[in-house]
Amino acid sequence: TMMKSILPIALLLASASAFTTQPVAFAPSSTRAIHGRQQTSTIVLNASKNKQKIASRSKWAETRGYGTADGDSGSSDAGKAPKLIIAGAPASGKGTQCEIIKEKYGVVHLSTGDMLRAAVAAGTDVGKQAKDFMDAGKLVPDEVIIGVVKDRLNESDCVESGWLLDGFPRTPAQAQALADAGVTADCFIFLNVPDEVLVERVVGRRTDPETGKIYHMTFSPPEDEEILARLEQRSDDTEEKVKVRLEQFHANVEAVKGSYTDIAVEVEGTQKPEEVSAVVLKSIEAVLGQ
Repeated sequence: TMMKSILPIALLLASASAFTTQPVAFAPSSTRAIHGRQQTSTIVLNASKNKQKIASRSKWAETRGYGTADGDSGSSDAGKAPKLIIAGAPASGKGTQCEIIKEKYGVVHLSTGDMLRAAVAAGTDVGKQAKDFMDAGKLVPDEVIIGVVKDRLNESDCVESGWLLDGFPRTPAQAQALADAGVTADCFIFLNVPDEVLVERVVGRRTDPETGKIYHMTFSPPEDEEILARLEQRSDDTEEKVKVRLEQFHANVEAVKGSYTDIAVEVEGTQKPEEVSAVVLKSIEAVLGQ
């Protein structure tokens, strides 16, 4: 019975082969014909495009130390030490977001001021250079700052846990110098807040000299009258001075953002802190493949 059912099919194939130079074979069920032409070429083209995307993403990952050189299956970016940069104008909310990121990922939170002071205290070569400029009342040049940053990022805690650069680089020259030093990041986060909101945030800030806690006269005033009475305003937290700082910030930030176009994430910073952090964390997780 089986032979009888196969014989007509064999004869049909033989007949079809007589009228074509191509061998006749059963087409897989996933290959359909449209207007007499099979979609095989389309499938091959799509596969080629996907292969190119995978190769591109693999190259991106390898430059940041993710994955394995031999392409072992099952490798994942998840669990790797994040390398992050966060930028934003004064009073944009960077401090709050840095604390949340630090708590979430366990990264080392770094600012240039802290790194410079630590390098000077440790008496490193670049720390000694920085001290000479600081003692003379001069600005520490970019090449010295980059040396301090690079040394700090190479320390074991940063290598093992990852790092978060807070407000650095500030200028396109610093961004270029950082790249030239071989320092690459996984994600560049920019908190975008309009100037009028920033001015209101800054002018209303007050500090408790006894605890160091910062309050805001509009958004988060102290409930204790005794604390309220002793609050102080920083000398540079005036409308005139903050506008000067914002001008300096805007003069460089676009060029700095341009240095990180491929990994930049812009977040609307006028939202509530928890809403901002939700977007920030989601963006970081996306770029790390978690």
